[in-house]
Amino acid sequence: MVSVSGENGAAAGAMSGAYVLAIHGGAGAIAADRNAAPYHAALKLAAAEGEFVLARGGSALDAVVAAVVAMEDCILFNAGRGSVYTSDFRQEMDAIVMDGARMTAGAVTGVRTVTHPVLLARAVMEQTACVMLAGEGAERFAREAGFAVTAPEYFASPARLEELRRAKAGNLDDDSILAAPIDPDTKVGTVGAVARDRLGNLASAVSTGGQTNKWPGRVGDTPIVGAGCYADNRSVAVAATGSGEHIMRAVLARDIAARIEYAGATLVDAARLALCDMLKNIGGRGGVVAIDHAGNMTMPFTTSGMYRASVRENEAIVSAIFFDA
Repeated sequence: MVSVSGENGAAAGAMSGAYVLAIHGGAGAIAADRNAAPYHAALKLAAAEGEFVLARGGSALDAVVAAVVAMEDCILFNAGRGSVYTSDFRQEMDAIVMDGARMTAGAVTGVRTVTHPVLLARAVMEQTACVMLAGEGAERFAREAGFAVTAPEYFASPARLEELRRAKAGNLDDDSILAAPIDPDTKVGTVGAVARDRLGNLASAVSTGGQTNKWPGRVGDTPIVGAGCYADNRSVAVAATGSGEHIMRAVLARDIAARIEYAGATLVDAARLALCDMLKNIGGRGGVVAIDHAGNMTMPFTTSGMYRASVRENEAIVSAIFFDA
């Protein structure tokens, strides 16, 4: 089943020249009795950071980075400070940004000492001829670019450590290997943001700590252009979340763009069909937030819930988790 409902799920009417922002904090089997208030507050704060940029005439790229930085700072989300542990009790983080105006992108994977991986991804895009840097190469670039080294203690989390211990003990089901900040026993996700600014430019940014108990060096969909992230002013900006290996195989974000570009699909249909026809049919689950070139927005998902929020110019920020919100 895919959620498509109002501004929290499906396309909202576009306004010429108006800004739009949508974010997600992960998708999965979210416990209905979980205390949702902290998540709503964190989502609204991140959306407000992005809107602050857009409301002052800032770019879509600046807005999505600001929103993701806010979520990287929040222990609730599986990115930055809240990143999950690998099987060897460390964090390895991935991030990406893509500018739809120029179709440029920057990504990092396997970084361990950077507070805000999304800022490092942007630096890769703007300061190098590369699209992606990995591991020690990314860490070296970070140091040379002036990023402060972050001590491992910054990323330490008793809750995340307990998730790892349960996973190692075999007390999590198979789906939990897709871990993220959702239900402590069944979870998938990353954090991401998409935006359209007043000039009509699109951008996307995504960041993640990956999977609890993941094999060191594992790379998921997040830093892969066209899989976890995509932005092109001619079509759409997409930020995905879910089972990364399936999202890579489906080339999910680019598939949504292609359905719009080549088949003339609406944003809602393109996202729904990509999730159902491609992702779900190969055994994957997850969701996306997406905004098209006209400012339409959709936030569908094939899990029981997805942490998400959105804002449109002259409207209030709205956050939601489940289908009926």
